[in-house]
Amino acid sequence: MADRERRTRTETDTGARVRGPEEAAEQACARLAGLIGHDLEGVSAVCRAEDGWHVCVDVLEVPRIPDTTSLLATYEVEIDQHGELLQYRRVRRYRRGATDD
Repeated sequence: MADRERRTRTETDTGARVRGPEEAAEQACARLAGLIGHDLEGVSAVCRAEDGWHVCVDVLEVPRIPDTTSLLATYEVEIDQHGELLQYRRVRRYRRGATDD
């Protein structure tokens, strides 16, 4: 039963439009996690675009001890209006706790 529900929900979601920034962030995180294999830390920006959404996702790339020396990165993820991945790229890499200039 759970498989049928999951399949039906996936089939329904594929044709549906992303309804807002929360859903855009969820879709972008799911697509990115499936590609890069790193732990996601959170979303730092969501912007509506002409053909979909731009989402900035912060990722833990190199965990270290102490945690303040871990390396994180920000990825810019572009999804279309249906939540399908258009492209992604790493735009910044930084040490946890570092401030912007």
